[in-house]
Amino acid sequence: MTSATISKGSTVLATLRFVEVTYGAELQLAVLAALPNALRSRLVGIAPTAELPYAELLALWRAADQLLHPRDPLWMERSGAFSIESTGVQLYSGILRKRSPHEFLTQSVSLFQLYYYPGDMDVVDEDAGRAVLRMTGFDSQDVLFCRRQTGGLQQALVQAGGEAPRVKHVRCAHLGDAFCEWELVWRVDGKEGQDSRSPWSGAPAPG
Repeated sequence: MTSATISKGSTVLATLRFVEVTYGAELQLAVLAALPNALRSRLVGIAPTAELPYAELLALWRAADQLLHPRDPLWMERSGAFSIESTGVQLYSGILRKRSPHEFLTQSVSLFQLYYYPGDMDVVDEDAGRAVLRMTGFDSQDVLFCRRQTGGLQQALVQAGGEAPRVKHVRCAHLGDAFCEWELVWRVDGKEGQDSRSPWSGAPAPG
């Protein structure tokens, strides 16, 4: 694929696995049943490192949101965290498991670009225990993407050794801002960066 907006198969597989593990195989089948037959066949058989049009991944997320949001409004944030903790660590442990969040955020390899193309996330502000990431060059088309990143970034901080991490989506292109930004906060030497409580952090897992 060339200049089209694409994503990796691991995003599909992690989403489907999250739905199955968290809500049950029956609900996973219901999500898949909501998709066109041809798309469903492509998604269930995709390899983790294969490329697919981002629009197809988004179709899966939207189908899942129709069924899951009424019972768990924070399902997408949880899905993002699950993706990093499971397939993310399996595929990219060397990128995620650093000595500190600072080392993770400033490394030369872009975790974002291992999942999506084109675009990137860049650190635009950083202090002790705090950083701001800005996404550029990627048309996410839906706030579902932003919510998934919120959960994924928080779990990425955990994998990088961040203590008591929190993530907040402080600017959103889908809500009228010029771009999307996330503020990341964690403790350093027992002290916390600028307080910025994530609206989903600490919420109880669904029953």
